[in-house]
Amino acid sequence: MDRGTDPPQTPARYPEPAGVNAYDGFAEAYAADNESNLQNAYYERPAMVALAGDVTGHRILDAGCGAGPLAAALRDRGAEVTGIDGSAAMLDLARRRLGDDTDLREVDLRDPLPFADGAFDDVVASLVLHYLEDWGPTLTEIRRVLRPGGRLLASVQHPFTDYAMRDPRPDYFAVTAYSDTFTFGERSVPLRFWRRPLHAMTDAFTAAGLRLSAISEPQPDPAAREVFPDGFQALSTRIGFLFFVLEAPPSPGDRSTP
Repeated sequence: MDRGTDPPQTPARYPEPAGVNAYDGFAEAYAADNESNLQNAYYERPAMVALAGDVTGHRILDAGCGAGPLAAALRDRGAEVTGIDGSAAMLDLARRRLGDDTDLREVDLRDPLPFADGAFDDVVASLVLHYLEDWGPTLTEIRRVLRPGGRLLASVQHPFTDYAMRDPRPDYFAVTAYSDTFTFGERSVPLRFWRRPLHAMTDAFTAAGLRLSAISEPQPDPAAREVFPDGFQALSTRIGFLFFVLEAPPSPGDRSTP
C-alpha cells in the first residue's frame, strides 16, 4: 500500500498469535493490495527478482508464497517453483494464479519442511522472517532443503527502520515484538512483528550454516515515479527493507552450477 512519507511497512504472510490463521479472513483484499501497491509491486518484488538473476531450470521454494505473485514471476523466468504458506485461503488464490500442476502446500515455517535434503537450488523468503521470534529452526530447515551451493534470498523489515523510526524505541540489541495495524478493503488488521539487530540476523544465518553473499538496499522500480510520485520520493530517499543473499556451502570439490 502507499503510505505516503511513512516508512514502508508491509505485512508478511504468517499471522500472530500462533495458531490463529488470520490471513484466511482477508486473503482476497490482501492479495489485491499486494498486486499493485508501491512497496510490494514496485519495490520488494522487483528487487527479489533482480537478486535471483537467471533462474532458468532452477528448483525454487517460495517460503511464504501468499497468493503467488513472486512464484509466478520466477516461473515466468524459467524456474520450477514450489510454494508453501500458512494460509489455506492464500494458497487457494495461488492455485488460481499458478494452476493445479504447481506444488503448493499448507506449511507453517516454524515446523519442519516436508521436503528431502537438497531438494531446491534456491529458497526465497519474501517478507516473512520478521514474523518469527526464533529464526533458528526455520533457517536450519531451509539450509537442509538447499542443495550444496544453493541460495537463500530473503527480504525483511530494515532493522534501522524498526528501531530508529518507531516509538517507543527499545533496546536495539534486544529481540522485541511490536504490532502495527493495516487496512485491507474495509478491515483493519493488527499484525505482529519481531525486530532484531542486524548482527542477530547475520549470526542466525551463520549458525544455520549459510554464508552471506550480499546485503542489498535497492531502489524502487523507476516506473513507480509516475504511479506513486509522493511515495516514490519517500521510498527512494529513506530506509525501507533489507535484502540478503545467502549461500549453502558447496560440496568439497564441487564447482558446478544448476
